[in-house]
Amino acid sequence: MLDLGCGWGGLVVYAAQRYGVPAQYIVAIIGVETNYGRNMGRYRVIDALATLAFDYPPRAPFFRRELEQYLLLAREAHLDVFALRGSYAGAIGIPQFMPTSLRRYAVDFNGDGRIDLTRSGTDAVGSVGNFLKEHGWQAGEAVLYRAKPSPEALARYVDGSVDPNHRLADLVAAGLELDPAPQSADALGALIPLGAEYRVGLKNFWVITRYNRSAFYAAAVSDLADELARAQSAGK
Repeated sequence: MLDLGCGWGGLVVYAAQRYGVPAQYIVAIIGVETNYGRNMGRYRVIDALATLAFDYPPRAPFFRRELEQYLLLAREAHLDVFALRGSYAGAIGIPQFMPTSLRRYAVDFNGDGRIDLTRSGTDAVGSVGNFLKEHGWQAGEAVLYRAKPSPEALARYVDGSVDPNHRLADLVAAGLELDPAPQSADALGALIPLGAEYRVGLKNFWVITRYNRSAFYAAAVSDLADELARAQSAGK
């Protein structure tokens, strides 16, 4: 289990400084994924990936690639291919990386010469920060705004995409009200329905959806990050 007590505070801050990602977003993702390492999954990764690769036609190509990447990972890291356990979809460790992401974005953040996302909270924290940075996280920029849309904005700008393709100035001109006020009217965003409410996701929101393609997931991470930041500020 990842202990985020006083010993981890400096670690997360260091990761935030190194990768340009605010600490609360790294902490929030790990919390949403595995409740800080408490629930990393109990399925054998090889079984999960093989089953989905060959018995789940809708996403078989994706899981076949992940199965290949897992076998390569096991060979490279000298892992027992039958021993590692993870989620029902084959995600691994404290941050729940799929094999492709683990091979591409995981880092040896504690400098011990190996990457271990299952037992090393240090590697997990650094790997989440690196994943977000490598997907284009914009340091110092907002993630999303709460939105009160107008009928015109809904008709013109809700297209089912989280890609930030619309200028905030154009969204506001269509009657959209944003909270808080945007830092820049020229920034790009996407108007996203989330049940009974709406958000405008910016580039950093899109980056979070590279971790999990659900807009609800990214909104949950952002909301938790906001609460963590408020709690941290109140505790000072």
